[in-house]
Amino acid sequence: MNVTIDKNSGYCFGVEFAIQMAEDELAHEPTLYCLGDIVHNRMEVERLHQQGLRIIEREQLQNLHDCKVLIRAHGEPPETYELALRNNLELIDASCPVVLKLQNRVKHAFDSTTRQNGQVVIYGQPGHAEVTGLNGQTGNQSIIVMTEADLDQIDFARPVTLFSQTTKSTAGFYHMKELIEQRIAAAGGSLESFDANDSICRQVSNREPALRKFAVDYDVVLFVSGRKSSNGKALFSVVNQTNSRSYFIENEQELNEAWLQGVGSVGICGATSTPMWLMQRVADRVTQIAESLPV
Repeated sequence: MNVTIDKNSGYCFGVEFAIQMAEDELAHEPTLYCLGDIVHNRMEVERLHQQGLRIIEREQLQNLHDCKVLIRAHGEPPETYELALRNNLELIDASCPVVLKLQNRVKHAFDSTTRQNGQVVIYGQPGHAEVTGLNGQTGNQSIIVMTEADLDQIDFARPVTLFSQTTKSTAGFYHMKELIEQRIAAAGGSLESFDANDSICRQVSNREPALRKFAVDYDVVLFVSGRKSSNGKALFSVVNQTNSRSYFIENEQELNEAWLQGVGSVGICGATSTPMWLMQRVADRVTQIAESLPV
């Protein structure tokens, strides 16, 4: 059986940077707090927990004083930095540069469009850490949309500025853009008052065509990702549309031997939050199963 790991899968720059910062701190600190999961991958979170990384929720942050806290790649709203000053917290800021740039764009757009009675709309997952950080740039006054029903929150007679969470599907963003244009036209508004910004990270969006090419070359594709990963859900959808014999697994323990019966080739790929060591572990397990199958 031919077993191949997609060399283009695995951590994006932002996640890799955050994990490296955490490991650098933990090399000389017994404990480092992290606001939320450092990455949406349970296996990696557990590995770093063994090194001393402690995940905390936003409510717990209020009770911390005089210690170090890691800000993960997703970024944070302004109030997190204000709280850190009050509680004498040293922030290890691993916010992704792409996310920080988008935060600045959202803030600028909000300040500008507010003067024109406009609205900032963010295509993203409500409650997602990155979306929370983006919404914070608007004083939590942006409109978060994920589905067509969510568009009912928008006043289409007023100007609309649209952004996207960096890890969302490109196809999903442009579909949402088209729906908004249709709503504006139906409301008798002008498309000149609509400013759509494709703010999806190119490291993420470029993986979609690469994964399509990868998935078509194998009898079976195993997509490895944490179930909390928004990016993982989007990328698996791309893989599954290309190859119907694709399976979403979190780790090697979720492998089903029946998937590999009579299979000549297996491709293994993953999300931007999937560590390479985990995909290798899946590959090793596939090889082990293949050796035990009847010829």
